[in-house]
Amino acid sequence: MDPTGWLWALFTVGAAASQTARNALQRSLTERLGTLGATHVRFLYGLPFGLLFLAVVTLIFGLDGIEPSWSWLAWTVFGAVSQITATALMLAAMRDRAFIVAIAYVKTEPVLIAGFGFLFLGEILSGRALSAIGIATAGVLLMSLPARSGAASTGSPAAAAGGSMAGQLRPTLLGIGSGAVFALSAVGFRGAILDVGDAPFYVRSTFTLASGLAIQTALLTGWLLARDRKVLREILQAWRPSLIAGLAGAVASQMWFLAFSLQTAAAVRTLGLVEILFAQAASRKLFAQRTSNRETAGIVLMVAGLVLLVSS
Repeated sequence: MDPTGWLWALFTVGAAASQTARNALQRSLTERLGTLGATHVRFLYGLPFGLLFLAVVTLIFGLDGIEPSWSWLAWTVFGAVSQITATALMLAAMRDRAFIVAIAYVKTEPVLIAGFGFLFLGEILSGRALSAIGIATAGVLLMSLPARSGAASTGSPAAAAGGSMAGQLRPTLLGIGSGAVFALSAVGFRGAILDVGDAPFYVRSTFTLASGLAIQTALLTGWLLARDRKVLREILQAWRPSLIAGLAGAVASQMWFLAFSLQTAAAVRTLGLVEILFAQAASRKLFAQRTSNRETAGIVLMVAGLVLLVSS
C-alpha cells in the first residue's frame, strides 16, 4: 500500500489536535494582547520552530530540488496574508462566542476550498468526496445555528448580554468570514508547495512553511512597530505562554503543510473538521462551556461525513 495514501490523514489529525491547543492558548492571550497581538504570537513565536524544522530537514535531506520562483513567492505571500487575516477574524469571533461554536463557524471553509481549489489549481474532486464535504459541513452548520434560549448551552457573551440578533450575527459573520479567508490561505499554500520544485514532499512543505512564517512575522512586526509598539512590548513580555502557543502553531502548520503536499486542500480541510471534537473537549475542560443536544447532533453528522471522506 502506498504510504502517501494514508499519511495525509495522519498529518491532518495531528495538525487538528495541535491547532486546537494553539487556538485555546491564543484565545487566552486575546484579552491581554488584543486580537492583533494574539494573532502575531502565532507567527513571531512560531518562526523559530519553523526555522528549526527547516534546519533539521536541510541537515538530513538537503534542499536539492527546491527551486523558488516568482510564482511560488506569489502563492506564499497570498497564503501568508490570508492566514493573518483569517486568524484575526477567528480570534475576534472567539471573543464574542463560545470556543467550540466559534471554531464551528470557521470550519465552514471546506466547501469554499473545493471551489477555490478548482478555480485556482484545477483540482477536481470525486462525487463521493464532494458528498462527504457536504455532509460534514452540514453538521458544522447545524452546530452553528443560534440557540433559542440564549447562551446557556454555549457560554456566548453576546447572547448572555441580551441574545439580540445583531449580537449573534456579528460572531457568525466573523467566523464564516474567517473560514472563507482560511480557505484562500489553504489554496495559496498548497499552490506554493506544488510550485517550489521537485524535491520530496517533506522538503517542499518545510521550506514553504519557514518562508511563510518569515513573511508573516516581518509584516506584522513592521505594522506593530509603526502603529502600536505597546502591543509589541506586551507580546515580548508574555513570552512564556506565547512560546508554547508558537510551538503548538508551528507543529500544526508543519503537519498541515505536509498534508497539503499529499492531498487536495479540500480533502485535508474537511478531515480537519475533526478539530471540532478536540475543541469540544477543550471547551469543556478549559472554558467550562457545555454543548447542546443540537450541537451534539451536528457533531455526529460531521463525523459521518469525515468517515465517508476517508473511506473514499
